[in-house]
Amino acid sequence: MSMGLAIVGYGKMGRLIEQLAPEYGFEVRAKFDARSNARGQALSDHTLQGVDVAVEFTSPDAAPENIRRLAAMGVNSVSGTTGWFGDLPSVREAVAKSGTGLVWAPNFSVGVNLFMQAVAHTAALFAKHADYEAWGWEIHHSAKKDAPSGTLKKLAEEMRASGFNRAVCLNSNRAGAHPGTHEIGFDSPADTITLRHTARSRDGFARGALRAAQWINGKQGVFEFREILGELS
Repeated sequence: MSMGLAIVGYGKMGRLIEQLAPEYGFEVRAKFDARSNARGQALSDHTLQGVDVAVEFTSPDAAPENIRRLAAMGVNSVSGTTGWFGDLPSVREAVAKSGTGLVWAPNFSVGVNLFMQAVAHTAALFAKHADYEAWGWEIHHSAKKDAPSGTLKKLAEEMRASGFNRAVCLNSNRAGAHPGTHEIGFDSPADTITLRHTARSRDGFARGALRAAQWINGKQGVFEFREILGELS
């Protein structure tokens, strides 16, 4: 039996998720775009009838209220929107109060999340060698609203958490239709070491979000995507 899916944010990602959803056992039963769902007002018991999980790719100003309203309606959610994580404590509280579930991430690409682990491990190695300084750089399509990307900020956080307490210079570019490249580098007077992840399309992000939606169906709690990666593989 198919699981009911709602797509909150019907842009390029939303349309790709709709296309791929049947492969993951979902039937799309509701779709909401920015016009039809201003301030989350379109999310109701009526419009979400038959929905088990919602996948949310909207904008930083819209995501927290969307997730809170979905939780209030008893719908678990997966949010791939970035730039709203300052609201995570209040969102976490709303999800807990409703007894629903949420998977969030700055990036739902499985490859990017494995890349984060590689960067964290590498940063721990270079933390012990003071002659190495570090940088982070990313490029995305011109329509992406936040810069630096949530993924690049998360990479820098992972580096600091791994013991690399020196400055990490972060830079961004926005141009064309680029789906996303992230680069972390370490430089000394003697050499340069570069780690890079390049997305070929949005396909990896959509598939990761749908795998997370499968996983969160019927569960309670708030999880970051990288925390559940081991259970998906």
